[in-house]
Amino acid sequence: MPKLKIKKGDHVVVITGKDKGKKGEVLKVMPAENRVIVKGVGMIRRHQRQTAAQDGGIISKEAAIHVSNLAIEDPKDGKPTRVGYKFLKDGRKVRFARRSGETIDG
Repeated sequence: MPKLKIKKGDHVVVITGKDKGKKGEVLKVMPAENRVIVKGVGMIRRHQRQTAAQDGGIISKEAAIHVSNLAIEDPKDGKPTRVGYKFLKDGRKVRFARRSGETIDG
């Protein structure tokens, strides 16, 4: 299984495709398919059959986006950035934004 630098809860920017420039939070990561579901990005409309728990009709939901079309949002200025790894003084390995050098994981 490939190692992805994007995790659930990250704020990402779409860098290519029909939703280019949109920002959102990662809801689900699928490393086996190299895909990510981002809140409010890549919306599709699906016909939903009525069930006891849910009404029928046409619903909108997020579709999976390939990870190559996304970039992490820089915590400092909100622009797309690449991700690097470094070790802190206390020995923890954290991700950091290559654009500003700021850490992404608290």
